[in-house]
Amino acid sequence: MKEEIPIEQYDYELPEELIAQTPLPRGESRLMVIRRDKGTVEHLQFSDLPDLLAKDDLLVMNDTRVSARRIIGLRANGLPVEVMLISRLDSLQYKALMKPAKSFLKGHVVTLQGPNGARCTAHIADIDETGARTLLFESEAEADKVDYWGEIPLPPYIHTQLAEDDEERYQTVYSKNRGSAAAPTAGLHFTTDMLEILRRKGVGTAYVTLHVGIDTFRPVRSNNILEHKMHGEYAELGIHSASLINQTVGRVCAVGTTSVRTLETAAQGVADARVSPFLGQTNLFIYPGYQFKAVDSLITNFHMPKSTLLMMVSAFAGRDLILEAYSEAVKMKYRFFSFGDAMLIL
Repeated sequence: MKEEIPIEQYDYELPEELIAQTPLPRGESRLMVIRRDKGTVEHLQFSDLPDLLAKDDLLVMNDTRVSARRIIGLRANGLPVEVMLISRLDSLQYKALMKPAKSFLKGHVVTLQGPNGARCTAHIADIDETGARTLLFESEAEADKVDYWGEIPLPPYIHTQLAEDDEERYQTVYSKNRGSAAAPTAGLHFTTDMLEILRRKGVGTAYVTLHVGIDTFRPVRSNNILEHKMHGEYAELGIHSASLINQTVGRVCAVGTTSVRTLETAAQGVADARVSPFLGQTNLFIYPGYQFKAVDSLITNFHMPKSTLLMMVSAFAGRDLILEAYSEAVKMKYRFFSFGDAMLIL
């Protein structure tokens, strides 16, 4: 008999009004604390985090920086088109999503509009199996210009766009490496002051890079999650961070599911340490039954129903405990998703 894990096992009821549309000031969100060993749930504030971590613990953070841009373009007939540059492939090419996409076939031309009447054109060089277009620009100078046009795209469930002068709120305070389609949102809660408090307490920090792909927001379409094909994302764990992780005598606490995915990818096939340095694509799919090798604790936000991220935290803390905690979060009107409240799983 074919093994099956129904996706309905990872569904829950969420009132739409609990989907956070705007961010609170950094550090002012609520923090739900789950203790796996006791099966308990506590309700604190994110500002309480330093009291929950100990000397010699290590926070592992994803230092990716959102580079995706939403730009208005023009079709050959002059009608507008929405172009979302997801990632830069090389000096002349970008991966992009377009709406309406059917208007653009391979070889077609799109004109992109920038500030103060600036314009440039690109050709559709390729269309992949997901419908994403490869845009080819005529020069590196034009490709460089559009890298900063338009606005940062927010997840589709957020309907209030950030003001241009507030775009940094959708970046972590430690973001550095451009290339992500979305922010690693668990990190949005941290302030520079909190990081300094943690440093003085003896909590270490290490950094990984995982560039979030747009597939993060696409739903799992299979009724059996074992049939789901995980998207690939670029991830990197450098030699220095790997050394810090392997030397940690306290807990390794991953900040966000992207850090978990990077660490657990870097742990595959390692016998004599937690992790080894890693650079490349990861398509690791973590769901209940997975045995964690590198991560002891996790800071994360509240995730969408039926999502691979909900499956990952269920693998870490147990499906029943997570769904119980989510039910309690709904009753207590926690804020959900990217701009929402946080959870610490110990």
